[in-house]
Amino acid sequence: MRVFITGGTGLIGSAVVAELLGHGHGVLALARSDASARAAEAAGAEVVRGGLADLDVLRAAAGRADGVIHLAFSNDFSSPEALANAVAEENAAVATLGEALVGSDRPFVVCSGTPAVPGRVSTEDDQVATDGPVGGRSRAVIEVLGLASRGVRASAVRLPRTVHQDGQGGFAGLLTGIARQSGVSGYPGDGTQRWPAVHALDAAALFRLALENAEAGTAWHAVDDEGDQVRDIAAVIGRRLGLPVQPVPAETYGPLGVIFAADQPASSARTREVLGWKPQHPSLLEDLENLQP
Repeated sequence: MRVFITGGTGLIGSAVVAELLGHGHGVLALARSDASARAAEAAGAEVVRGGLADLDVLRAAAGRADGVIHLAFSNDFSSPEALANAVAEENAAVATLGEALVGSDRPFVVCSGTPAVPGRVSTEDDQVATDGPVGGRSRAVIEVLGLASRGVRASAVRLPRTVHQDGQGGFAGLLTGIARQSGVSGYPGDGTQRWPAVHALDAAALFRLALENAEAGTAWHAVDDEGDQVRDIAAVIGRRLGLPVQPVPAETYGPLGVIFAADQPASSARTREVLGWKPQHPSLLEDLENLQP
């Protein structure tokens, strides 16, 4: 296939581009900056210049492609207002891409987060939350899956709280960054809440499998570790950086504080069984051992 991808030069996106090219697909990669364009070209992709706000560019690129994978997000968590703006920008982009594919039976793979279900491990059958600081993203994904009734082979890959590679990425990466700045490897609450995780290279393999094989209207879990306790994550970060490990207020994490404090383990049993997905790369706690002081 010729696949149009947004967010193709980020941690996850660059792994997805390599996965697609390695399995015989061509890639059109959206690139907003010169640096992103150079990275996409170096990886072997054809560059499409523009950003998520350039709806005409998105529409035209989707029209040229045999399938679309959406990963881009501004990741501006500096304030509730900035986060709301980022969600609104992404929602408009996703809606534009979906409309461009209506009636084509082409695949459209979007990303979401794994749901948190009080008292148990979540599964692919659970609905994602549509409230909270990033609830708008979930509502957009639900609308994309609804395009199955309009001739789009739409599916969602639900990503865990940490998608990591070489000790970087996701919520664990945010903990690491804050630890470096504050001098404390902190965690909210008592630290017993669990976060699921997956290596970026394993997540990339699932995006490809969903593109190639997922039925319309389905959701899949890119989860390797069902749930590491946050205090265990913070302990490895503290040891690797030579910093004390202790609880900190949830407000430390800004608009994401309420999510950071939640217990949210997730399973990928159905994904592995149906799509044949087999994670092969290091777990989060193993990967965090790559952190440099």
